[in-house]
Amino acid sequence: MALTCIFSQAQTPPPQQQPYQASAPLSWELKNARWFDGRAIQRGNLYVENGVFVAKKPAKVNRKMDMRGQVLINPLAEAHNHNLQTAWGWGQFADSYIDQGVFYAAMLCGDPAGVAEVGPLAAAPAAPEVSFVTACITSPDGYPLAAVLPEPSAEAAAAQKQIVLVDSPEQASQQWPAIKARGGSWLRIVLSHSERPELRGRPEHFGRLGLRPETAAALTRLAHADGRRVVAHVETAADFDAALAAGVDAIGHLPGYANMLDEAPDVFALSDAAVARAASQRTSVITTTAATQLFKLDAAQLAALREVQRANLAKLQAAGVPLLVGSDVFIGTARAELHALDELGLDRATLLRMATQDTPRALFPGRKLGCFEPGCEASFLVLGGDPIADLAQVDIPMLRVKQGRLLTRLADVAASSSQASASTADPPKAAKKASAKKKTGKAKAQPKAQAKAQTKATSKAKQR
Repeated sequence: MALTCIFSQAQTPPPQQQPYQASAPLSWELKNARWFDGRAIQRGNLYVENGVFVAKKPAKVNRKMDMRGQVLINPLAEAHNHNLQTAWGWGQFADSYIDQGVFYAAMLCGDPAGVAEVGPLAAAPAAPEVSFVTACITSPDGYPLAAVLPEPSAEAAAAQKQIVLVDSPEQASQQWPAIKARGGSWLRIVLSHSERPELRGRPEHFGRLGLRPETAAALTRLAHADGRRVVAHVETAADFDAALAAGVDAIGHLPGYANMLDEAPDVFALSDAAVARAASQRTSVITTTAATQLFKLDAAQLAALREVQRANLAKLQAAGVPLLVGSDVFIGTARAELHALDELGLDRATLLRMATQDTPRALFPGRKLGCFEPGCEASFLVLGGDPIADLAQVDIPMLRVKQGRLLTRLADVAASSSQASASTADPPKAAKKASAKKKTGKAKAQPKAQAKAQTKATSKAKQR
């Protein structure tokens, strides 16, 4: 959907609260833990030291917790949004990413200058980590120009800085040095109703179209020759085919996420041949089915699109096409997409794997994300119950940990978390020996006091 609301400050932002802060990196002992490994819930003890999971209990433990009854999952990732690519958007929405347990994100159409301003903010320990696209390319009559050019405004001027206009393969070659100078490891190309050239030149369709297939292919070749990857915005099944023929690395919408021209549902239905080609080329597809709710559709139109989405998802899954979770919901995050896909009937374990493993690894390749084995980054959410049985558990994280750091809105808790105490860490060995020698009633009562303190500390942690 998209860029129609990238710059709209009339959108209702989440309510402002105290921002999240990060503790120092902590050493953790998580006893009686249960965690989602991408397939099922596993059980055992987990240990964290220096920001990663380790095989053995650290020599010094800052946080010792009995996790009985709770479940750990890795953080969620958002593969398609635009709300963190400007300073204004960051100020409005960045904290809600952490609040919703979304630690990783891709912003798919940023202005290089704006991203340079936001980039340092994304490097903070209590911030979501973001992969930015700073080269967004469409045709001179292409999407999303209709959303940003009708009236002169600061927002429209900013959007024009974001968008590169290319009208032919020859122009792609001529403009490539300038596109390359925009930086980034990805570029985004727009294909929209590429199967309908008769729409070009008609004023009522200005800003709703996109690149010609041959121009998309030329841009993809130039990007790959320069070591960059390409994500393609698509609307129809024909756009999907054109993106595959161009050789893109990812497709930024499941066809059928919207119906801008009120076309028949079969225009969005993926063919078996296209699905097989996507699987053989290992082309990722970002789902964005949550964006459908942003369009004013009557019940029949909505039902028709949802059926196409179900069919397309089933085909892609059966063929083994990599699916990534992305919402394209400007005032939301990937959590909206998680629930939209759940309503479409995706298997819960598969859905959680997509959100917590496949998507973060695609956004940040080369890092050990989305796992609990020794050496994996120790980033996780603590839930009150099993999200496979009850997906609503994902909506209320009890604890957020990023690379071993506790994330909390309480500044005093963040500042003091690295201090070991009797309630959260093992007491010194000397203290254990002294306690063992004492036979007084006071000494006998001490373990009960420690147990009470441990219970109180665990209860307080749940409230964070």
